[in-house]
Amino acid sequence: MQQIGIGLAGLGTVGGGVYKHLTKNRILLMERLGLELVVRKIAVRDPSKTRDVPAPPALITRNWRDLVDDPLIQIVVELMGGIETALELVLSAIQKGKIVVTGNKALLAEHGQEIFLAATKYKVPVFFEAAAAGGVPIIKSIREAFIGNHIQSIHGIINGTSNYILTRMAASGMGFKEALAEAQQLGFAEADPSLDVNGWDAAHKAIILASLAYGFWVGTDKIYVEGIEEITADDIRFAGELGYCVKLLAIIKADEKSEIEIRVHPTLIPRSHVLASVNGVFNAVAVRGDVVGETLFYGRGAGQDPTSSAVMSDLAEAAVAIECPRRSYGFTPHGLYGTCKPIDDVVSQYYLRIAVVDKPGVLAQVAGILGEEDIGISSVIQPESQEGESVPLVLMIHYATNTQMQKALGRIARLSSVKRPPRMIRVEMLVAS
Repeated sequence: MQQIGIGLAGLGTVGGGVYKHLTKNRILLMERLGLELVVRKIAVRDPSKTRDVPAPPALITRNWRDLVDDPLIQIVVELMGGIETALELVLSAIQKGKIVVTGNKALLAEHGQEIFLAATKYKVPVFFEAAAAGGVPIIKSIREAFIGNHIQSIHGIINGTSNYILTRMAASGMGFKEALAEAQQLGFAEADPSLDVNGWDAAHKAIILASLAYGFWVGTDKIYVEGIEEITADDIRFAGELGYCVKLLAIIKADEKSEIEIRVHPTLIPRSHVLASVNGVFNAVAVRGDVVGETLFYGRGAGQDPTSSAVMSDLAEAAVAIECPRRSYGFTPHGLYGTCKPIDDVVSQYYLRIAVVDKPGVLAQVAGILGEEDIGISSVIQPESQEGESVPLVLMIHYATNTQMQKALGRIARLSSVKRPPRMIRVEMLVAS
């Protein structure tokens, strides 16, 4: 049986899982592919390090260039993480005519255009299913299954750490810091959880999905990103009373003028929508196409096994591509779209929480400012309190631009009856499922 040589860069959580499952499921892959996938070299930073998944010492090298230079290696799998060295490895492999498989979302978000220009120039495919939503096959679906659709929208819960934190806050009433500490204790959050909770892990994935859906590579400076660090237990409780839950949502939309919204931020979504029931570390992506309608993809978005499954899927496809060269190299640009809408022009509904002195006339002052900025109020919650105490004033706001809201919030914050800067969370009125 023909053998396909693989060079594996990285033997950490995902790299170790890929090696383990390639070994474990070797016969299954041979039967389904008619080819044998053989790991010929593994590049690691520290060969002396003890690893959960041991590999034969004869396979180990400290130098990633050994993977690129080995004529028996036809596929290079980049799972080392980081950007600079990973980029050098990927571009070197492409130039040598070796197919690349990567799960590096930050690399693709920052350098996707450069990588795919090189892939097209050298006619070498790049596969990256593991770069978004782990074991959920969303990349192949957008790129292949929905090729005949104009993608109208993508809504994704694509960061498991943030989703676990928000789920626990909703279930137990605990604050953000308590829920984060629990997530770290259980291994669902890194020691440095910054990229997860500040929204940028999800944003890197959103850039990849948007670029595939709309045919142009989106710069990191073109999207709006906001994390969950300021979400409070009160916000989640009030959202529940209003019929919503709070999720860190990636929102990707095309309007009738072919302008694209790409944003990641905490979002109130109706409890009636299926995304509201996606809890814990699970991911889900809802894709709406003009032909297929609404579809939903659900599963584990991170971890050794789900991500390894995605990498092995790419390896199988890459092995077939060696036998049957393809015309597409991972990303195909097209000219139907090309403009990202700035956040100031984005129209949304909003949840607004304001800490105010509980005295007559305060609601009228706030409503007056909103009215002067042509912003409507759909509902109000104001808990009772003792006279003179600071209380939350919670308002649901009709559609308005971000510019309108920021101008109104600046004026509201200057009222003497307002004790802290107002807190605003966007609302996404998804179609009920």
